[in-house]
Amino acid sequence: MLPGKTIPIPKGIPFCLFLLLFTSIGFAQQVRSAVNFDKGWRFNLGDVPNGENTDLNDAKWRVLNLPHDWSIEGEFSKSNPATPEGGALPGGIGWYRKAFTVPVTSKGKLVYIDFDGVYQKSDVWINGHHLGFRPNGYISFRYNLTPYLNYGTQPNAIAVKVDNSTQPNSRWYSGSGIYRNVWLVTTGRVAIDHWGTYITTPSVSGQSATVNLAVKIRKYAGKISPYSLKTVIYNAAGKVVSNKITANLSSGDSITTVSQNFTINNPVLWSVDQPYLYKAVTQVIGNNTVWDEYTTPLGIRYFDFDVDKGFSLNGKPLKILGVCDHHDLGSLGAAINTRALERQLELLKGMGCNAIRTSHNPPAPELLDLCDKMGFIVMDEAFDCWERGKVKYDYHLYFKEWHKKDLEDQILRDRNHPSVFIWSIGNEIPQQSDTSALRVAPELAAIVHSLDKTRPITTANNDPSTRNKIIASGAIDLVGYNYNQNSYAAFHDRYPGKKFIGTETTSALETRGFYEMPSDSIRRWPLRGSNTGKTNADNTVSAYDNVSAPWGSTHEETWKVIKKYDFLSGMFIWTGFDYLGEPTPYSWPSRSSYFGIIDLAGFPKDVYYMYQSEWTNKTVLHIFPHWNWEPGKTVDIWAYYNNADEVELFLNGKSLGVKKKTGDDLHVMWRLKFEPGTLKAVSRKNGQVVLTREIHTAGEPAKIELIADRKTIKADGKDLSFITVKILDKNGNVVPNADNLVNFKLNGEAFIAGVDNGDPVTHDSFKVSYRKAFHGLALAIVQTKEKVGNITFTATSNGLQSATLVLNSK
Repeated sequence: MLPGKTIPIPKGIPFCLFLLLFTSIGFAQQVRSAVNFDKGWRFNLGDVPNGENTDLNDAKWRVLNLPHDWSIEGEFSKSNPATPEGGALPGGIGWYRKAFTVPVTSKGKLVYIDFDGVYQKSDVWINGHHLGFRPNGYISFRYNLTPYLNYGTQPNAIAVKVDNSTQPNSRWYSGSGIYRNVWLVTTGRVAIDHWGTYITTPSVSGQSATVNLAVKIRKYAGKISPYSLKTVIYNAAGKVVSNKITANLSSGDSITTVSQNFTINNPVLWSVDQPYLYKAVTQVIGNNTVWDEYTTPLGIRYFDFDVDKGFSLNGKPLKILGVCDHHDLGSLGAAINTRALERQLELLKGMGCNAIRTSHNPPAPELLDLCDKMGFIVMDEAFDCWERGKVKYDYHLYFKEWHKKDLEDQILRDRNHPSVFIWSIGNEIPQQSDTSALRVAPELAAIVHSLDKTRPITTANNDPSTRNKIIASGAIDLVGYNYNQNSYAAFHDRYPGKKFIGTETTSALETRGFYEMPSDSIRRWPLRGSNTGKTNADNTVSAYDNVSAPWGSTHEETWKVIKKYDFLSGMFIWTGFDYLGEPTPYSWPSRSSYFGIIDLAGFPKDVYYMYQSEWTNKTVLHIFPHWNWEPGKTVDIWAYYNNADEVELFLNGKSLGVKKKTGDDLHVMWRLKFEPGTLKAVSRKNGQVVLTREIHTAGEPAKIELIADRKTIKADGKDLSFITVKILDKNGNVVPNADNLVNFKLNGEAFIAGVDNGDPVTHDSFKVSYRKAFHGLALAIVQTKEKVGNITFTATSNGLQSATLVLNSK
């Protein structure tokens, strides 16, 4: 039994008898173990000749815990070979080593090491034996350590070389190192194979669901006695809802596949609003002993993409309201952290988002676990290029040799997740207009279909015209459009009988907290061709939703089209969050993107509330911008609202008129001269007040306010508290242009894991104990150690009243 799993007590068996039975088989139940292997590694930045040798003296290497991204610890520089488009941080070569022992009780068992992701070009050795090489920085992989292990007190040495020195190899920030989790897995000689189950629901209704489970059993043993395969399906409350035993299994073959069928009556269906999860617990049993146990997640749902009606989930129409996101976690870099991912998804859920596209690579397993639990539809993407690359050293160098193995591993790993609805086999593939796509696309689709026939396949096409050879190949089930929003309405004229998905949309640009008038003048940046004008010398972009990339649109422009037509099944906006690298419309000194609905620190930009007003039932009234301007300046005031007929705006008690959305309007606007004081907006429905919002002219910075997203966190060495730092005037108003330097001090069993403020231009390190505010806000991320107790966090700044808060680590 895996750590943390519970065994239900069978009805009618006294607890004392159950305890005796459990104790008697306890050792066998523990045959499979999956132990987190992240602690106590040694790291050296730079190449080390013969770094895999067991007698190498690594005593002076840095000791750290994984996951680890060494690039995020470096200095921003225009000259770093990743370029600003790759985040302007250093790459290089790094070595990791770890000494460990294996108990004598593991003799006769199989011991594996599982890497969830290493960026990139990893070589792994155990006790000097080379286990393998994987060039793909986003793929999960396993090695069998068993033939080379020492047991008992004699140590083992594992060494990993990570080579991210050949750059540029990515169009966005990749990070460097063993940036995802590592596991040491031990099984018996007869055990369920790696990613060895495949669970499907061939027939689903509100009254009944048929479940099929295919189990691959791998045998590293000689002649064995007959054994059985037992599977029990539990509901979310831990109650048994179905079970099956397949008896008398015995084979000389090294691999046996067993299929089991189940019926679940009155199933609770998985949906984005109620992501209900069952689990299937499978045991291999021989000689009255449990040889292995394996848990498979199960979400019961059915869905359809209809040519005319678009997407439906469990028989109900549903617009896919998605975002694209890269894998970095802002100031934490690429190093995976479950709580940081969860916070991102919570923020997206809060604006009504129900879908994620894993741009443009297989995600961390933790992301899919969270999407299963939180109710997100996932487009699981494989490649950013095939045989022809986009940057000099990207995956195209390895595609021919590795694409089959990498794609198979992705599908095998991810196919049991109920959140995964769509496979994407490529993003903006350079070969999409080349006849070679007629060969490659069907091959990739065949690989997917050989392992999973339950989900549609797409590609994200930035040229979705009839010139597109991927679409012409017939390999994809959904025609993916990147941008080209002006041709959405005529989709069926171009592709009659085909199904649409907006694989990548919008590419609007904003700097949080910065505004330029007039707000109703739309700009396409960077400037191209006949698109004249000038961008801003300080690398800012107005946050009014009036600037987009020339290939894209503002947020409102695309959403109005997607909203209008049922056959447009949904959209994935570029992007949910700002990310490191690709600082369109600028380059250096900018080093992170402007595309996000939410900035790099996790602070929503104003357009977040447009989506919230459209995508949720939550009552919204959001007015902006701030109210600190030069006297007499003409200022545009926008309001996003819903669940109301109208909004009235007041300045210092005087009405400036009532505004109502008409037609397909998504906001209302007033244009007025600035005078200090108070702006008040009132939304009404049928003459009754729905909401009131006020913005006050802020005075000089006077004090700091600290707000923790969670004050109680787990003492597990990984949990995080995200602390928002606000610069306020004496009356408690956020000072909109405050850029005060704030110093942080922490006492207790924790450390500052990162700092940020959302500014895409600053070159200050994320790994320090200070940060300047950016438009009045900054962020500090506190990470626990492994001891319980209070954690005191204090923020100070010259001339400001300091602030302290206390966190509790349990």
